Amino acid sequence: MASQNELTNAPETWDNDTNDDDVGNQLNKPLASLNINAPAFVPGQNPFASSFVPTSFSKAAEPEPEAPPPPSEPVPEKNIAYKEEGGGKEEVADDWGASTEGLEAEAEVEEEEEEEAPVKPKKAAKERLQKKAHMNIIFIGHVDAGKSTIGGQILYLTGMVDKRTLEKYEREAKEKNRETWYLSWALDTNIEEREKGKTVEVGRAYFETENKHFTILDAPGHKSFVPNMIGGASQADIAVLVISARKGEFETGFERGGQTREHAMLVKTAGVKKLVVVINKMDDPTVLWDQVRYDECKDKLIPYLKKCGFNPKTDLVFFPVSGFTGANLRDVAPESTCPWYRGPSFINYLDGLPPINRALDKPFRMPVMDRYKDMGTILIGKVESGICCKNQTVYMMPNKCPVKIMQLWSYDEETDEVHPGENVKLKVSGVDEEDVSPGFVICALDAPCNTGRIFDAKIVILEHKSIICAGFSAVLHMHTVAEEATIKNLICIIDKKTGKKTPARFIMQDQIGIVRFQINAGLICLETFDDFPQMGRFTLRDEGRTVAIGQCISPVLSSYAELAGYQATPCHQKRSSGWV
Repeated sequence: MASQNELTNAPETWDNDTNDDDVGNQLNKPLASLNINAPAFVPGQNPFASSFVPTSFSKAAEPEPEAPPPPSEPVPEKNIAYKEEGGGKEEVADDWGASTEGLEAEAEVEEEEEEEAPVKPKKAAKERLQKKAHMNIIFIGHVDAGKSTIGGQILYLTGMVDKRTLEKYEREAKEKNRETWYLSWALDTNIEEREKGKTVEVGRAYFETENKHFTILDAPGHKSFVPNMIGGASQADIAVLVISARKGEFETGFERGGQTREHAMLVKTAGVKKLVVVINKMDDPTVLWDQVRYDECKDKLIPYLKKCGFNPKTDLVFFPVSGFTGANLRDVAPESTCPWYRGPSFINYLDGLPPINRALDKPFRMPVMDRYKDMGTILIGKVESGICCKNQTVYMMPNKCPVKIMQLWSYDEETDEVHPGENVKLKVSGVDEEDVSPGFVICALDAPCNTGRIFDAKIVILEHKSIICAGFSAVLHMHTVAEEATIKNLICIIDKKTGKKTPARFIMQDQIGIVRFQINAGLICLETFDDFPQMGRFTLRDEGRTVAIGQCISPVLSSYAELAGYQATPCHQKRSSGWV
């Protein structure tokens, strides 16, 4: 190779005619210049540096730096540093921490004191959550009723959103000529939702009262996003039906085709027993806190809600509120504004509700609502029954795939254990995010949930123009699963008054029947309604309308071998006295 002065280092000839002694002498010259007597390398220590002394010691006690040892000095067995004091030598550190135990203990105490400051709030938050009962609330109702605005106002009144953030939302809303929408932006975080003023996905937020911890589920009100609303309703304990008192808006939402009727029916089907009706926009110029308008809306709602299955005396509560001003949400409106209502405020009523009985003694069940990838597979859902712990191995059904739970989050707080009713996130190992779908269920190893594709169910036809018979297909929504199902066989219809079962070839609107369903896609997770109500009730939707609601009543057929040899259950056998 040529050098910078255009000379080469290559010899003129490669013949082996050189003297070996000359070659050896040439090699020994550069080796002799190496410092072969240098001190041995010790990880983490520098022999030429002075000994470390913590800053808590006084400068007078610092050891004087020593000169580096000469190259010819033999390597010491131990890396020892000395300081001269009173004519003698005192050993400072002779090995890996023999004489620094006191210093390390003091340093550990300092580190613990520094770490305790940020840890204390987390511990206090966890203890507070464990002491407080938790409830999941879903806001439902027709589009533009004010669901997101009420949710944003509650977050502000309970201190979950500060004033500066709301002022920022207000400025941004004014720039887009949406001055009255800024409160809803606390829950509608999507750009599309803020541009159009319509909730698309179920928003999620948290707030606390004196006795309870609440999860807000903000459901979309547009009819195009009812499937999203059904997924949110499956996680709710209490439903808040938001009604607009503005002239014209209430009538539009309550008439056939409006979402007020459908949402009320869907939450009842999802298992919600308590319905709080909030009549919003009482401050509107067309209302101005008029009691006549409030009573009009109330009187029209009660008969339909009673038809859905809500008891007006025990299951229904009505509140006149203004989501934009916050009247009657946290504080009761002044008597000058609303003299005819002096009851409790909305938040105070929620705070005083009795705790909900949870299925702690049943096997663990958590339907998967959503999943994503973040340094592992994260699963989102609500615990329906049982208890699950960190580092526990569970089954993912219907694939029966064993997965290990690496981390647990409850209300965005990391925890070691989750209980029924909590909305949680699980980080699991043993499965990829692509292999998980909404509708899968996390189960205990010793008691996995049932799976199948053919089952018998009791259904009620709510709204359908023509008759329904074998071969009818619709989308079946059960807990968090949504699959197309076909009526394979119509077994019988049930008389509402007498309960008598009679064979039939078709079923019509407002009739009750027992039918056999077949899932077209494959296996799904489901339970009988008697064993697990949350996983045994379902909704049938066709062409954007809710056609029927139902309950799974038969044992699930979990294998194709059972399907081949299936025998009808006793309630489906025909006897001489008729169908039983």
